[in-house]
Amino acid sequence: MKKFTVLSLAFVAGFSIMCFELLGGRLLAPYFGSSVYVWGSIITIFMLALAMGYLAGGKFSLYQPSLKRYALIFMSAAISMIPTIIFAQDIMDMVFSLIEDPRYGSLLASLCLFLVPTAIMGMIAPYSVRLLTESATSSGQTAGFLYFVSTLGSAIGTIMTSFYFVLWFKLDQILWLTFAMMFGAGCIALSVALTNVFSDRAPTKEVNV
Repeated sequence: MKKFTVLSLAFVAGFSIMCFELLGGRLLAPYFGSSVYVWGSIITIFMLALAMGYLAGGKFSLYQPSLKRYALIFMSAAISMIPTIIFAQDIMDMVFSLIEDPRYGSLLASLCLFLVPTAIMGMIAPYSVRLLTESATSSGQTAGFLYFVSTLGSAIGTIMTSFYFVLWFKLDQILWLTFAMMFGAGCIALSVALTNVFSDRAPTKEVNV
């Protein structure tokens, strides 16, 4: 149950990260366009944020790793998206008033909007590996399969967002959908953790022979 939960939620995380990144281009386009400068800024911030998240997630996984803490990462990532969803226009108005150059303006806007949520989402992958790894001899295979599942989620998230979501929903609706997926994933991890705790505490009947 634990393995299936972690793999499923890693898939959701990969899906959500790419959904969030693709929407970044739509957020910045009205102010800075959609040139290679803008996408270069978005990709740079996402890569830096994920690198920070991988490092932080690896360290966090050293201290009593559990599904409860795993759930906390998902919920924190979702909550950190709220300022981006609600205040994106205000933030970009402010940045655009300071820097009109699409290169540095888009870089600063990306930094303000995407760094924190993406860094927290980046913590999920190394923490997932820690939860799934049972022994040193199987760690490489575990990490490989985990990243396969996560990257598959990213690929499907890319297709769904770019081919369908942008046609079916408004931009803020897709962002709230991404928030709901991440927060819902955290709730699932927490419920599984609590179920395991209660099942472990359940009394066992003694059988007299």
